[in-house]
Amino acid sequence: MTATTNSPGAECHPMDSPTLAPGKSSFLQELGAELAFTQDLSGQYLSFYWQEALEYGLTQEKVLRLPLKDSFCPVALEAYREQIQRVLELKTPQRCIHAFGYQGQSFPFELVISPIVQAGDKATTVLVMGHLLPQESVQSAIDSLVPISLDPNQKLLTKIARKIRRTLDLDTIWRETVTSLGKALQVSRCIICSYKPEQQKVTVEAEYCQKPFQSILGRQLELEAEPQLKQALLISEPVVVEQVTNDHFQQQSVLVVSTSYQDEPNGVISLQQCDRHRQWSEAEIELVRELAQQVGTAIAHATLYQELEWAREQAEKASRHKSEFLASTTHELRTPLNGIIGSLKLILDEVVDDPEEQTEFIDVAHTSALHLLEIINDILDIAKIEAGKMELELDQVKLEGLMEDVDRFTRNQAQQKNLSLNFELPNTRDDVIVFGNYQRLLQVLLNLVGNAIKFTHEGGVTISAEVQKTKHQFKDQDFPGLVKVRVADTGIGVSLEQQEKLFNSFTQVDGSSTRKYGGTGLGLTISQKLIETMGGDVNFYSLGEGLGSTVTFSVPLYQDPLLISQPED
Repeated sequence: MTATTNSPGAECHPMDSPTLAPGKSSFLQELGAELAFTQDLSGQYLSFYWQEALEYGLTQEKVLRLPLKDSFCPVALEAYREQIQRVLELKTPQRCIHAFGYQGQSFPFELVISPIVQAGDKATTVLVMGHLLPQESVQSAIDSLVPISLDPNQKLLTKIARKIRRTLDLDTIWRETVTSLGKALQVSRCIICSYKPEQQKVTVEAEYCQKPFQSILGRQLELEAEPQLKQALLISEPVVVEQVTNDHFQQQSVLVVSTSYQDEPNGVISLQQCDRHRQWSEAEIELVRELAQQVGTAIAHATLYQELEWAREQAEKASRHKSEFLASTTHELRTPLNGIIGSLKLILDEVVDDPEEQTEFIDVAHTSALHLLEIINDILDIAKIEAGKMELELDQVKLEGLMEDVDRFTRNQAQQKNLSLNFELPNTRDDVIVFGNYQRLLQVLLNLVGNAIKFTHEGGVTISAEVQKTKHQFKDQDFPGLVKVRVADTGIGVSLEQQEKLFNSFTQVDGSSTRKYGGTGLGLTISQKLIETMGGDVNFYSLGEGLGSTVTFSVPLYQDPLLISQPED
């Protein structure tokens, strides 16, 4: 039953309160409000005055003595207590509408709840003043209700923004944002998710969550399944939903806003009320909107700082690898150079008189010189690649002729170690022609086959080629397919942990292996860059140590050869 308002001249009955000093109750009446009372944080009355109190059998003594739930009590008691708590925390008045119940009757009041600030800037009690609303005007009063002041929200915004500006650590920014907002607005859950453009999922990076509601920290949320998040990211405006239905995270009301930097979204904040439906005020929406702008900037700055830190670490790592590489390469350069100097010195000092022995020392010097040239060429190649100056002239290359040259240069090396060396070419009626640079393709194959022989002690090496008829585009030119070349060995293999280092410039998988077998350790890196320059790619496979290795690379197929499915008789 809704109460009606008596005429303004109704008789008043001021009452004394044992909790107040003399004159306090009369002070409430002198305020000129229809309803005035003071309460503590729990909502318990400390003093009470209402013009119409006696009409409903209410006295101040009765109101103060009875438990709140049996007295003149707000219908939505928990929401009312939360509002008192916000007023005391923010130390600012708030306008609101609450219905009070007494003996089965309902009394809707428009209220102003103000903090009573004591010495030391403390506030533990509130002064509430209001007037009774006719039932038919309640909705229009709600619609016209506006916050009295945004200054406290501005203070809160400044306080939170100051916290997040003090750090360039992303985790701290995320955590401070949700904790501060969640506590200030007393929501059930507040989350912040990171976001990158065109991303279909967002990750919950930080969370403020009250019990007993479930935590969703660390979850990946599909944007298609979370329309509020998706909409906030699309429109860059707060999304308010006061009644959520069928939500698997227990949300009943949500306020979502995206964070952004230079008009590009980089995150999304979601405030969720899970215990009841909530009407978000304009002040709350504006607070979250303004804070989101600050957070977006902080996220962008922290992300940039992280990227710069990562780049610095990578530069330091590259510098360290180059220093280690130079130390190792110095050793590799010294070995053949000592062979050259030592052999020529013996000949020049006429220590060797026998012509055959002289020829043998000259041959050692020549072999050492070739090895030295190979190392220097590797260093020059990697220097060009690092400087971005590796340019190749590409033309037609016959695959069979290329393989014949590889066989001619490596057959003796394999035979010296009693290894088999097998070549398997596609069975075609015409030549298989690839598009590339002959000298560089030969360099890649000699490197891969030479490595395979070097690291294989028994078994052998197999070089095979396969035509893949899948259209390929490179340098604005269409090709009918690719040729995939495979170099497989039965050698020492590479552990799974070390394989990712194989293609890193200036990084050797195992310094001891490099010293044992010789070389700069740049072969695979150079091969990869050369093949990429010719429009292909390089891949390495090994099941582990002692299980052999396979390296493959692809190059564009220049023309479509006629394959023979079955060998002719």
